[in-house]
Amino acid sequence: MYWVASIFAAVLAGYSNRYGYHRDEMYFLAAGRRLDWGYPDQPPLVPLIARGMAAIDANSLILLRIPAIAAAVAVALCAGWTARELGAGRAGQTLAAAAVAASALLMGTGHLLGTTVFDLAVWSAVTVLILRLLREESDPRWWLPVGVLVGIGLQNKALAAIPVLVLAGALAAAGPRKIFATSYFPIATGISGLIVLPYLWWQARYGWPQWEMSGAIAGGSSGTSNSPIAFVLLQFEMIGPLLVPLWGFGLYWLWRRPRYRAFVITYVVLFAGYLVAGGKAYYLGGMYPLLLAAGATGLEAKLANHRIRSAAAGFTVLLSAAVSAVLFLPVLPVSVIRDSPVLAINFDAGETIGWPAFVHQIATARARSAPDAEILTANYGEAAAIERFGGAYRLPTPHSGHNAYGWWGPPVEGRPVLTVGIAEDQLRRLCSDPELLGHIDNGLGIHNAEQGKPIYLCRVLRISWAEAWPAVRHLG
Repeated sequence: MYWVASIFAAVLAGYSNRYGYHRDEMYFLAAGRRLDWGYPDQPPLVPLIARGMAAIDANSLILLRIPAIAAAVAVALCAGWTARELGAGRAGQTLAAAAVAASALLMGTGHLLGTTVFDLAVWSAVTVLILRLLREESDPRWWLPVGVLVGIGLQNKALAAIPVLVLAGALAAAGPRKIFATSYFPIATGISGLIVLPYLWWQARYGWPQWEMSGAIAGGSSGTSNSPIAFVLLQFEMIGPLLVPLWGFGLYWLWRRPRYRAFVITYVVLFAGYLVAGGKAYYLGGMYPLLLAAGATGLEAKLANHRIRSAAAGFTVLLSAAVSAVLFLPVLPVSVIRDSPVLAINFDAGETIGWPAFVHQIATARARSAPDAEILTANYGEAAAIERFGGAYRLPTPHSGHNAYGWWGPPVEGRPVLTVGIAEDQLRRLCSDPELLGHIDNGLGIHNAEQGKPIYLCRVLRISWAEAWPAVRHLG
């Protein structure tokens, strides 16, 4: 198991500096520079991590991603420990860790600094501790680290409350209920509440914008939002099609054992809830390390002393890992990725290519048309990229109405405004005579979210920014 984790860490680290920053990573850096107890679209944990890494070396992409790599490795290790808690020996533990490390979800999220990989790590660790509490002879003090982990998880992503509450309800309904019969459980609940309290205070102070954000995502405003059909299909692709039989068997194996049946109920309730509410497919991702570990535990006896079956299982995991790496790590050169299936399958790959060229094009357009212009972008990724790379061109701090940038204020009054990515019909509500300066071109033929977007210059606003900004601000 530990050698699997070591290899996995080496692979993630080896590919951590190819392509470039993801839009979210630059956004976390921007949020970290404006550190607060919360933001309209997220808690403060990942911006705080980004700020800490930038304080060491603001220009190191490898350093920025080390916490994500560590979290991804922790998920793989927790899968092995989960298998151990379920009764697996060394072979089952190794198979569980390898299958989780080979998954498309963990490779993709472990490669980038983001909230998802920390969510997976926290939930995986909580799963291990809950399984310890489910032992015949268990120490109820394990509730205390559960409380700490849940609090940290809520400071990473507010959505982390949902699986915790569903699992608690499933354990109360299906048992064993005795794990709640200890004073350590309410103490753990209090610990979680204290850890997340500053973020809740921030949300309450600003009118709970996270609720508006959740509604916007459910309505399909995010670039990674999924239709109901896509949500279902992605459950089979997220871990890797070759590993579906393993986690499917794990679901069956857990159901056959009443002690662990609450986890199956949790999976089913979360699946149905996210499907109906318009959640993203990866919201369910935290359940799959447990299911893979259960499948590896149940399969271990069938592989023992059977070389052909063991070889087949090992080959399946290796093949799945190879496919996941090609699709979700920057393995292919940028020069060939355009003609590969990678961009069609992995949306985030295109979001890590072309940002320096994007900012250079903005800087050139501004220098030629209005050197004193403010900059307004359509989304937080564009603004964060300009903030990250704009210093070399002495660009002003960019503005956007999108998510936290909307909270950070409008452009300076009385100056021309260079807009990026905003359609003409929208811009005419602000500007009487917008001038088209060009369109974004990364020069690589990569069709990401910014390719082909317009660049306009607005010399005179119809109304002041004080009047316009409330309508410009939006979450999604």
